Amino acid sequence: MPQTGNTEAHELLDMIKEACVRYNENNRSRSPEINISMGYSTIEEELELVEDAMKTANEYMRNRKLFSQQSSYSDIISSIMTTVYEKSQETEKHAERLAELTTKTGRMLNLMEKDLGELQLLGMLHDIGKIGIDDKILNKPGKLTEEEWVIMKRHPEIGYRIAKASHKLSRIADYILSHHERWDGAGYPKGLKGEDIPLLSRILAVADAYDAMTEDRVYRKAMSKKQAIEEIKKNSGSQFDPLIAKIFIESVLMEEDCLPPGK
Repeated sequence: MPQTGNTEAHELLDMIKEACVRYNENNRSRSPEINISMGYSTIEEELELVEDAMKTANEYMRNRKLFSQQSSYSDIISSIMTTVYEKSQETEKHAERLAELTTKTGRMLNLMEKDLGELQLLGMLHDIGKIGIDDKILNKPGKLTEEEWVIMKRHPEIGYRIAKASHKLSRIADYILSHHERWDGAGYPKGLKGEDIPLLSRILAVADAYDAMTEDRVYRKAMSKKQAIEEIKKNSGSQFDPLIAKIFIESVLMEEDCLPPGK
């Protein structure tokens, strides 16, 4: 469609999806249910190829199908995540918030739709490696011992292996592996530094830290939103990519009404 950007295309897909839902609800006894898969991409430069745009649209469609209720693969993902929720203090709402926060951050960074789809997957599945960690360690109310911490730090590598073994999740395997790396190189498991850390992992790191700080855990009460924002600011340039931290605070949280104007 001429003169149609990413925002307009995304809104159109949502309108079509809502129309299908309404049709199915109103015609349950009269006609077969309509199930459709949709994707989109935009060409913004004259030299961009239509074939490349189609490839991007297909990637986006596949990512959306992973979360579709009609997708059998969605059932597998749901089963994996249910196991994670049962084993640890990770919650479904936390994963859903991360998928939303990371995607919004990606949009502020003008990422392609393919990357936004992968961010959504990453937000939902970044901690699947916790399946391989003992429940007592995951849910310990006090501080972990040095030995327990060594075990806990294995979960990105376990998650990497799980994702790598799946054709449909292999594209986010490296991001899962790197989501506990730090901007200053003091993270794990590889000690990557700065832009050597995959961009999507850097985005997740900020969103994950913020949401974890503002959520009750067995070992501490939730921080206020203002306190969590101050922590992100304090660790910008050390734990977090400073540009992403700035965009997350000044754009994403402002849009979410998490940050009162002028505060």
